[in-house]
Amino acid sequence: MGRVMEIAAFSLAEVTYAVGGDIGYQIQESAKSARFRLRTKQENVSGVLLPAFESYQTEGNNDFGLTGLGRGGQQVQRCRETYARAVEALVELASLQTAFVILDEVIKVVNRRVNAIEHVIIPRTENTIKYINSELDELDREEFYRLKKVANKKQRDTAAADLELKARRAAKGQPSEDDDGDHPKDLLADGDEEEVIF
Repeated sequence: MGRVMEIAAFSLAEVTYAVGGDIGYQIQESAKSARFRLRTKQENVSGVLLPAFESYQTEGNNDFGLTGLGRGGQQVQRCRETYARAVEALVELASLQTAFVILDEVIKVVNRRVNAIEHVIIPRTENTIKYINSELDELDREEFYRLKKVANKKQRDTAAADLELKARRAAKGQPSEDDDGDHPKDLLADGDEEEVIF
């Protein structure tokens, strides 16, 4: 870019020397409409819309055709071509610079979001998960303790019912089921059954 502008400045100096003075007023008087125009379009780069500029020249009559006719016409033509290249380079530079500025802003926003996620949202979520896990562990311990209490109560109730049943049988004079004495009980001798004849 610097080299293009340097060449353009030297070509303007050549024109000034060849013509013998400043021709800026002649150019301003003869220009009716801009020959350089810009097209703008948007390019999508990773979801970010970036403006892109493109320069083009309108075709038509040459407003500067007679400029430098007496002397220095060749230098004027060369200066015009040099500045045309300089304008194209400046438009490309402006397009890139605008894209860089917009991308820089988008990157800053994304970095802020990433930092917020890393330093705020993830720690909060991890703390919430730890709290939920500790509550679930505590509920499991409470449920286990409750089940042990219920099992102990059932064992105590069963033991009390067995003792009460033994006490009632002892009061009636019946031997308890657990108390077999010294000899085993004969199941076949107890009943008065009819004999079966084949």
